[in-house]
Amino acid sequence: MALGAFPLLQYEKQRKDKHVESLSANCLDAGSTPANSTNNIPMLKKIRVTVAVLFFTFITLLFLDFTGTLHGWLSWMAKVQLVPAILAHSVGFILITIILTLLFGRVYCSTICPLGVFQDGVSRLSRKRKKRRFRYVPLTKRLRRLPRLILIFFILGMLSGGGFYIYVMLLDPFAAYGRIASDLFAPVYYIGNNLLARFAEHIDSYMFYPTSVWIKSAVTLSVAAVTFLIVSILAWRNGRTYCNTICPVGTFLGFISRVSIFKIGFNKEKCTHCKLCEYQCKASCIDVENMRIDHSRCVSCFNCVGSCKFNAIKYLPLQKKDKKMPAVVTEKSDDSQQLSRRKILSIMALLAAGSVVKAQHDVDGGLAVIEDKKIPERKTPITPPGSKGIDHLKKHCSACQLCISACPNNVLRPSHRFETLMQPEMSYERGYCRPECVKCSQVCPAAIKRITTAEKSSISIGYAVWIADNCVVNRDKVQCTNCQRHCPTDAIIMVPRDPEKEDSLQIPTIDKERCIGCGACENLCPARPFSAIYVEGNVYHHQI
Repeated sequence: MALGAFPLLQYEKQRKDKHVESLSANCLDAGSTPANSTNNIPMLKKIRVTVAVLFFTFITLLFLDFTGTLHGWLSWMAKVQLVPAILAHSVGFILITIILTLLFGRVYCSTICPLGVFQDGVSRLSRKRKKRRFRYVPLTKRLRRLPRLILIFFILGMLSGGGFYIYVMLLDPFAAYGRIASDLFAPVYYIGNNLLARFAEHIDSYMFYPTSVWIKSAVTLSVAAVTFLIVSILAWRNGRTYCNTICPVGTFLGFISRVSIFKIGFNKEKCTHCKLCEYQCKASCIDVENMRIDHSRCVSCFNCVGSCKFNAIKYLPLQKKDKKMPAVVTEKSDDSQQLSRRKILSIMALLAAGSVVKAQHDVDGGLAVIEDKKIPERKTPITPPGSKGIDHLKKHCSACQLCISACPNNVLRPSHRFETLMQPEMSYERGYCRPECVKCSQVCPAAIKRITTAEKSSISIGYAVWIADNCVVNRDKVQCTNCQRHCPTDAIIMVPRDPEKEDSLQIPTIDKERCIGCGACENLCPARPFSAIYVEGNVYHHQI
């Protein structure tokens, strides 16, 4: 049919629609803007992606590095995470996070939080499945209540300090990712390392050495697997759903980001309503139809800025008045923004009060089969040196598993007790706590105080107990001095079992005042399946 047969207006409309559809397809295929754009990826996005990749890579290596090479250099990355900073009463890190959010929005969620970056990675992998998979999702009153209720539940659990506390820590994004990295990623990493070590051995190279691969806790593994599946499925289907509905850190920072200075905003004169920015928004917070952005959900990823062909969406200060760039339109009125400010101040006051309350509380010959050792029944769990005791650990540990991953002696493992579930406990079936090792105190962001080797050698975390019926001297009538020879503090002395006989076998006696509970005696005791000498934990650690 001849072109002149179409009415002029209908032809112009069809030509414009084809142009927009072509533009949308090109933008979506390229992942940002078309090839003829002067700036395919904004500098802000490049900076954000670079910082996010560095944080995610180094934090992951903290959980995977069994050599301890990186722990001294990168442990600060765990300390800047928001929940560990609150548990450690690190006012400086808390203020820095709040100030960053007040200035730039939720950049913490898109750069520093490893679980947030992990979701971005999963979401990026699913891009080929569906090009236009993101849409604006309006939040009803019920949907808005859910994250707020979870945040209140989380804060109350933190302040309770009881058995309820450890279960709300399941929602901490850093601890959640830590369990995923240490229980799911680490075994795969270790197996790969062992294969490289075996290959290197064949070519007479000692660049790699093997390490043990074992499941430290079935409970922690199950929790990590469930968390991994939930977060991955939500990220694969809808991007940042977990961050904006479940994560208490995201909800807390969302309140603050509503009044942030720098925000994403529309230029109504340039916007063509092509919805490319909405299709690229993994937080589902851009409403192109009504030209609105829910800044409480926006994580400042800058995908929308990079996708806009016409520079109709910008990241500028709220105070900047420009005719070409109207003020940012939000979903809330001035009254609701004042209400949100009151909520922010209330939450900050609640967190500060909780820190003060916690700080006040803190003052206080053949080929015979050798049986594996079994864990003895301890009345009091043994906690790492620097943790001050079990009560302090209960109230400050988020069960992120970082100290367990960093332990080179396989002494630390997740607890199975109801009130301390997945928090670190010490047991000596695979090794003992060497006096010169302070790895756990170097990497822990909150619960374990950083100590020196000299300080550790004088901290008593427990005391040894001798079980006469298990000792090979009494059971097998053979002399054994393993416990006495390997005690680093000379707390074990051998005395005659029968003082009246000159050739009497000797048995150990323990000076509890000198014992530090390192577990060398328990680990090196030849008795099976239970050691003849084991360590009982101290409720409160003390100097000897």
